Amino acid sequence: MLLGTAIMWIAWTLIGVVAVLAVYDVMQRRHTILRNFPIIGHFRYWLEAIGPELRQYIVTSNDEEQPFSRDQRRWVYTSCKRQNNYFGFGSDNNMEDSANYLIIKHSAFPMAGPAGGDDPMYPVPCAKVLGGHRQREQQFRPASVVNISGMSYGSLSWAAIEAINKGCRLAGCMHNTGEGGVSRHHLHGGDLIWQIGTGYFGCREPDGTFSMSLLVDTVQQYPQVRAIQIKLSQGAKPGLGGILPAAKVSAEIAQARGIPLGRDCISPPSHAQFHDADGLLDFVEVIAQNTGLPVGIKSAVGEGGFWDDLARLCATTGRAVDFVTIDGGEGGTGAGPLVFNDHVALPFKIALSRVYRAFADQDMHEKIVFVGSGKLGFPEAALFAFGLGCDMVAVAREAMLAIGCIQAQRCHTGHCPTGITTHNPWLIRGLDPTLKSARLANYVAVLRKELLGLSRACGVHHPALITADHFEVLDGRYGSTTIEQMFGYAPGLGLPSSQDQEEIAGIMTAASGP
Repeated sequence: MLLGTAIMWIAWTLIGVVAVLAVYDVMQRRHTILRNFPIIGHFRYWLEAIGPELRQYIVTSNDEEQPFSRDQRRWVYTSCKRQNNYFGFGSDNNMEDSANYLIIKHSAFPMAGPAGGDDPMYPVPCAKVLGGHRQREQQFRPASVVNISGMSYGSLSWAAIEAINKGCRLAGCMHNTGEGGVSRHHLHGGDLIWQIGTGYFGCREPDGTFSMSLLVDTVQQYPQVRAIQIKLSQGAKPGLGGILPAAKVSAEIAQARGIPLGRDCISPPSHAQFHDADGLLDFVEVIAQNTGLPVGIKSAVGEGGFWDDLARLCATTGRAVDFVTIDGGEGGTGAGPLVFNDHVALPFKIALSRVYRAFADQDMHEKIVFVGSGKLGFPEAALFAFGLGCDMVAVAREAMLAIGCIQAQRCHTGHCPTGITTHNPWLIRGLDPTLKSARLANYVAVLRKELLGLSRACGVHHPALITADHFEVLDGRYGSTTIEQMFGYAPGLGLPSSQDQEEIAGIMTAASGP
């Protein structure tokens, strides 16, 4: 009797709630769908809210979902857990009918792997010495050709930053701080590239101007900082700058960035310390002289005149950047306006090839370390970058997948369900930095392993020895184009110097053992 009465009350309560909601829907004027279709109109908004999740798990094919397909995500997820990342029953790609389909041309006589097996972390050092051309006091050969791209504390949660840094220590790769400065969560053993953006966070005076003394103090305090990267722009929102809302500026973030607590944190569109290529090189050299560290730049690519000027000045003035990181317009862990995401800045392959040729025209391409960024966290994409002249690649969103991202595309809302791009304590608690650090390290190691496997299949010891001649691109009409033809590369362009080639081949041969 009591149970029946309770059920009756619950039923009448639900009916009452639905009736009230229906009246409200009919009376309100903001949403046409709800006014015309009370109650059932809400399903439209609910389905729209979970649209990305529905599409990636139910609707789309293995190769449809963007920015990363189901196959790509599965490869990252299985690799970071050291599970079987093979795919059975052949390719499900329609190669002959696909335009811009990349083909890697293996050698008739591929190179065998070492008889004793590889190191389980598959170390692959850079073919060039970072800072070697300008003889920086703290020049070094990066231990990994795969490193983690700039994602700042503030855009990512403390747990995500900690997981990434610990993972970099395990994998022996470098962790780019992003432009938000060096926080305590970056200090878990991973080597750092300190990114300095237009806001000069971590090295700024109270009025927002750049402070060399604070930069030097930070470098001396944290020996983990191995290089400085001056960010001109990024693929997500090139030329726009950015804002971290006051609600996200915690006391810890304010301390790391050197900004007031409880106020919007603004990144201007451009630097106040320089306004052209000549001023940029002055800024690079004064930082290098005061810190002894290699100093480079990161930029998306738009107009080409700047790059021609920069290459010419590097070749003729006795000043030069130590590395150039090119971010493709398709990159973007940072949220930005749709038009900037989709239509501003050249995509990576076009951007890198143009910049690389500009430096090659000045005979500077062998003296500078080139780093690629922008959806390069997969073996074929990374190998292609090496063929175009990259010496290293930097990955961001793929690293996020490795520590648990499900591509929910909620990065800009503060409601990331995996605790990566949110500061909600309840959501962050689900991210275990120790567990996820191991998965990040596994992902980096497996990516290096497959780069080595592809390189050996092409008959060379190291990814940097891959050339444009190792690729063709299908046109979707039973034809193909070589990379040399497509990007205007002369034979051999994209390789390190002869000396660097010999040194890295020797290093890889010694590492492989007898």
